[in-house]
This record gives sequence, C-alpha cells and structure tokens, in this order.
Amino acid sequence: MAALSAWFWNERFWLPHNVTWADLADPAPGVEYPKAGHLLSALPLALGIFAVRIFFERYIAGPCASILQIQMELSRRAQPNAVLEKVFTSITKSPDSKHLEGLSKQLDWDVRKVQRWFRHRRNQDKPSTRTKFCESMWRFTFYLCIFIYGIRFLWQSLWMWDTRQCWYNYPYQVLTSGLYYYYITELAFYWSLMFSQFTDIKRKDFLIMFVHHLATVSLISFSYVNNMLRVGSLVMCIHDSSDFLLEAAKLANYARYQRLCDFLFVVFSMIFFGTRLIIFPFWILNTTLFESWEIILFNFLLLVLQVLHMLWSYLIARIAFKAIMRGKVSKDDRSDIESSSEEETETTPKERLKTASSRGENGSNGHFGSKTWSQNHNNW
Repeated sequence: MAALSAWFWNERFWLPHNVTWADLADPAPGVEYPKAGHLLSALPLALGIFAVRIFFERYIAGPCASILQIQMELSRRAQPNAVLEKVFTSITKSPDSKHLEGLSKQLDWDVRKVQRWFRHRRNQDKPSTRTKFCESMWRFTFYLCIFIYGIRFLWQSLWMWDTRQCWYNYPYQVLTSGLYYYYITELAFYWSLMFSQFTDIKRKDFLIMFVHHLATVSLISFSYVNNMLRVGSLVMCIHDSSDFLLEAAKLANYARYQRLCDFLFVVFSMIFFGTRLIIFPFWILNTTLFESWEIILFNFLLLVLQVLHMLWSYLIARIAFKAIMRGKVSKDDRSDIESSSEEETETTPKERLKTASSRGENGSNGHFGSKTWSQNHNNW
C-alpha cells in the first residue's frame, strides 16, 4: 500500500517539473494552498445536498407539479403469473413474436393478452411524470444557482479574459474563499449524483452518465489537489451554462407547454454545441495543451470529457432531427421508458376520439391532436 500510495502521489503526475509537495505544504503566513484533505469536506456536504434534494422535491417541486396539474399516474398492474414473471426477469422484457406464440400456447392465452401482460409489467416500473418533473426541477434549480454564482465570480477574475493567467506563477496561486466554495459545492453535487444515479430514473445512457460523473469527480479532485483551480473553474462554468436549459426544457415538456419546450430545446442545443464543441476544445483544451506545463493525467481526463461531449452532441442532434421531421420535440433518446404506442394501437378509433374529447384543447396547452405528442410527452 505504501508503494502504491507513493506511485499515485508521484509529483510527475500531479505537478510541474522541479515542484514537490513539500513546496506547497508550508506556504507563507496568511497564504493558503489547496490540500487533498480539503476534499473530504465534500462528502458530508454531498449527504446534505441529497437531504436538501429530498426536501425540495417533496415540499417545493411537488406543490409546483400540483399547480401545473401534473399528477401521479396510476398504472395498471400485471396480474401475477409465475411463468411470465420468470421470462420477464430472466430472459427478456420485450419478447419477440416467436416467444409470444410459445408463451401463448403454454398458457393457453391469446397472443395479444400475453403482449398486454408484458406491457403492463414494464409499466409497473415506469416513473410517473410527476416524479420526473420533481427530479428535473431540483436539477434545474441547482444548475441555475451554481451557474449564476460561477459566472459572477469569474466575471471579476483575470483568467476568464486571458487564459494565460491560469498559469501565471503556477502552482503558487493563493486559494481564495470564493474558489474553495465553488469547487467543494460542485464536487459535493457530483458525488451526490453518482450515488443517486442508482435510484433515479434509469435511461439508456446510464453507463455514459456514470463515466461522466466519475470523470467529473476525478477532474475536480485532481485540479484542486494540484492547484489548477483557475482553469478548473472555467471548465465547470462552461458545463453549467447549458445544463439548466435542458432541465427547463424537460419541465416545460412535462407540463405540456410544447412551444416553450421547443424554444428552450433550441436554445439549449445552440449553447451546448457552442460550449462543448467550440469553446471547450478551442479555449480550454488549447490552454491546457499548449499554454500550460505538460501534465498528462489532467489533459487525458479533459480529452475523455470531450469524447463524451461528442457522444451527447450526437444524441441531441438525433432529437433535433426528429423534432424537425415531426414539428416538435417529443422524446429524449436517452429514455428507457416505454411509449404508449402499443396501447394506442389496441384502442379503437371511437375510444381514442372519446379520450381526446374528454381532455379538451387545453389538455396540451394549445397543441391538441398530436398523436406523436400524446404518445411521447411522458417519455422524456
């Protein structure tokens, strides 16, 4: 363990040439440098943030959802069946036609009845629109607050306007209280996201998001320990600039404000592409690769983050393309939640007309009659 610790904390990975940990351990009186021990304060803060989230979703986001008439849906539960439950949990949750026919003969059920059972069973685990609304409202609130704090702090800093200031007198740069609170709060939030990801809504990009959270925690921790707080603060602010817009678009989608959702998604896409594919590589990566000392590990983690940016840009472009073809943003491609299209196909035209009439035009805030919307508005 001692050898592993010595290898991990080797100055070659963390610090510029001819700089040791001892140089940063004993600063002048009144001067404070970042230390690895400071990062431990993020763990209890992460628990505090998670507790605040529970309180926020229950007593703030929940009442807001009620005001917007977003209620908990009562999904129809599948009738108990040991054979189908075993297939569902062990083999497949969406059996093909061959499996359906085999199960139909084994149980002496109609094929459509078997198909309906699997749909109801899948929907038992489906989170309600109200649950998704509360989760997005919490993220929107945090992202917006931390972005406002970050942009106000960085607006007064020299390194926001001249990235060469990130490396002036590096690594002997004084730790200010503003940078400390900014870093520890961001780190605590992403720790809370890593843990809560296993209880939040499951999506197709679960693994990508986990890698992202892990890379983010590693980047924040790494840049803090070796006093790269200036460039690190720029990276965090760039990422926060578009995250709250995505959550705002989701909120509008859950509340069925389609035009507002479309507008926010367009704004989000423009800022995302601009910050992740232009500003980040040509501003941040440029300064870390060409203006700084050669610190391999930090640049490697930033390049991993850029690869994830390109993956998400592809997913967003898919949504944007579908939105153009359909005339509206209707679905998050990351979602693993089943759409209700199967149920629509089993409903007769007369029943669909009756359901539409009972909802009225205001049921989708002036965008009545869209089959695509009715099938997918809960899937984002």
